[in-house]
Amino acid sequence: MTAQIESNRLEYKRQLTDSLEKEVVAFLNYRDGGIIYIGIDDKTGKACGLNDIDTVQLKIKDRIKNNIRPSTMGLFDVTVESRDDKEVIKITVASGSEKPYYLKSKGMTERQIETLFSQRVRNAIGTIKSRKKNLTFEQLKIYYSGTPLKLNDKFAHNLELLTEKGEFNYAAYLLSDENGNSIKVAKYAGLDRIKLIENEEYGYCSLVKATKAVLEKLKIENKTFAKITYEKRLERKLLNPDAIHEAVINAIIHNDYSNEVPPKFEFFADRLEITSAGGIPQGLSEEDFFMGYSVPQNKELMRVFRDLDMVEQLGSGIPRILAYYPKSTYHFSANFIRLVLPFEEGFEILTAQATAQVEMLLLFCSESRSMKEMMDHLDLSHRTNFRDKILKPLLESGRLQRTLPDIPSSPKQRYIASQ
Repeated sequence: MTAQIESNRLEYKRQLTDSLEKEVVAFLNYRDGGIIYIGIDDKTGKACGLNDIDTVQLKIKDRIKNNIRPSTMGLFDVTVESRDDKEVIKITVASGSEKPYYLKSKGMTERQIETLFSQRVRNAIGTIKSRKKNLTFEQLKIYYSGTPLKLNDKFAHNLELLTEKGEFNYAAYLLSDENGNSIKVAKYAGLDRIKLIENEEYGYCSLVKATKAVLEKLKIENKTFAKITYEKRLERKLLNPDAIHEAVINAIIHNDYSNEVPPKFEFFADRLEITSAGGIPQGLSEEDFFMGYSVPQNKELMRVFRDLDMVEQLGSGIPRILAYYPKSTYHFSANFIRLVLPFEEGFEILTAQATAQVEMLLLFCSESRSMKEMMDHLDLSHRTNFRDKILKPLLESGRLQRTLPDIPSSPKQRYIASQ
């Protein structure tokens, strides 16, 4: 891997030093966040590696979590990478939404504290009080039981699900077993919202459970499509599965829940629209957004989803989506972000029945057949549908040929399978 030079977003350190928190604070307060590598020489950019890297990794997490204020939960990742056959630590720091961040040991002056509270986001779900007092978290505990991070009696405090007064906050409400949040997945028959053919809701339960249900629903709807070519049948999904996963997680984690407007997912005849509340995070431009600079809207949700391996590295979601779809699929307004993902073009829906029909027809056409004979053989009555969905693709792929190629519409036209 080619070494990048240090910049205002990238720093190298040979080893863990006492200045780590100061540098993390600088990135938290910087508009674009930044990355710190431990185990790379800052002069040469070459990896020198670290001893007892697991212990160093734990120390870093502990120091960032406990020595910086306001809370850094959900705003940093500490991962291990291999450079030149040596293991190094990568610290990814997002720009925080509760600026200014500062070292706990240094404290703040009265004026700085006033500035802090004047600039903090007032509608953060960590500061909004839960609508219900008696919350239970059995679903969340089940999900955590499948990880090394079991929830203990202090989980609400450790996951920052409490307000400064010790009451459950809105993040806790969203993650609890019963709440009023519900995510809609709708299907329309055409290109607009006139004819609704399906409307399902996933929610009134832990947001983790609702998210998994939405992902499963979209997985089912993301059918396999096919295009018949001369040599073989090409198959694809209606939408790219990796991009769909990232788009769902992004919409749910970064949604602005302060107005109790959940994200929604809408299928049309030619596209999927994903709409989430809240515009581009304050301080970021569209260019910053597309470059993957991350300012988590809901750092408490980000922390939980990362604990459960539902989110990968900070800032990776948008670049992953853009690997498959252009920037023009995003539409921004002051209060919403909408992602419009077009369906694959030139591919027909692939079902077991359609596949069997094609193979049956090609076998039947080992001798020349008329269109009526072919339709009767398949027990089909809709002439236009047969022509457009079965006959035309087979002719275009060369797997079926006309006996009178120069007179396509001849009443004496017959069809025979290619040898």
